Amino acid sequence: MFTIQSMTHATVYIAITVYVLLFLSLKRHPLYPFHAAGMFVQELFTSRKYLLHFLGMVVILFFNKIEITLENNMKSHSDFTPSVYGLEGEFVAVFQRLFENGFLTSVLSFFYVVVFPALMITSIAIYTYERNYKLFRAVCYAMMINYMIAIPFYLFFPVTEVHAFNPNVRFLMLDAFPTFETDYRPLSDLDNCFPSLHTSISVSMAVIALRSKNGFWKVFAPVSAGIIIFSIFYLGIHWLMDMSAGMVLGLLAGRFGIRLSEGRSLFAGSRVDGAIKKRRNADGKW
Repeated sequence: MFTIQSMTHATVYIAITVYVLLFLSLKRHPLYPFHAAGMFVQELFTSRKYLLHFLGMVVILFFNKIEITLENNMKSHSDFTPSVYGLEGEFVAVFQRLFENGFLTSVLSFFYVVVFPALMITSIAIYTYERNYKLFRAVCYAMMINYMIAIPFYLFFPVTEVHAFNPNVRFLMLDAFPTFETDYRPLSDLDNCFPSLHTSISVSMAVIALRSKNGFWKVFAPVSAGIIIFSIFYLGIHWLMDMSAGMVLGLLAGRFGIRLSEGRSLFAGSRVDGAIKKRRNADGKW
């Protein structure tokens, strides 16, 4: 059975997975993944616009860490998990029992821990290598939107992961990643559950990938999003409500990220959009 022994072990797997995904995406040349990494570093040092978008995304990820610290220091702490359980009942427990087997546990743990971050890293590398800066910016905007909307929910609408609340649900992640609670848990509190960022970010990456001209990535990103969504139930982590909210958030963040990257307003039919269309018609170049 495949196992992840530590976060260092997981990081190595992420690096290897990113390399393989880039190899499959970029004309299957063994050096192209390194070229993509080189172009990323070059853009950081030569393009102010590129750097600012990337830093904006990094800053919002840092705020997620601050949220965990703030939440742990809050005196009054509500728990909405019983209400969620009252609506859903044993859905996750039944789902898990229906599919549970050792091989699936290994594969889905790998997608949850390794492929999920690899999706984000590879997206940035592909769009940078292909000089598709609109999609690069779309990824940055989508990430920022996902976290900016999710963080207030984590602070003021805490929902505990299913396995920690329902004794009928096993935390299958521990079968494949025994040190998960000590190594991975500091990245996300046990009650940072609603909405599911694994769902929303995966969906955003899929929505953006569908705009890409990269044939492999247009297929792989949406398929991976589907597998990751399946994994959050199978592994006993998220509730159905978490996934549903994550789906909506991911779709909106992906769509809004694309609109912002194209210089359009968030809502169709706005005055800004109208002005842009007039300018396009006048210039005849857009």
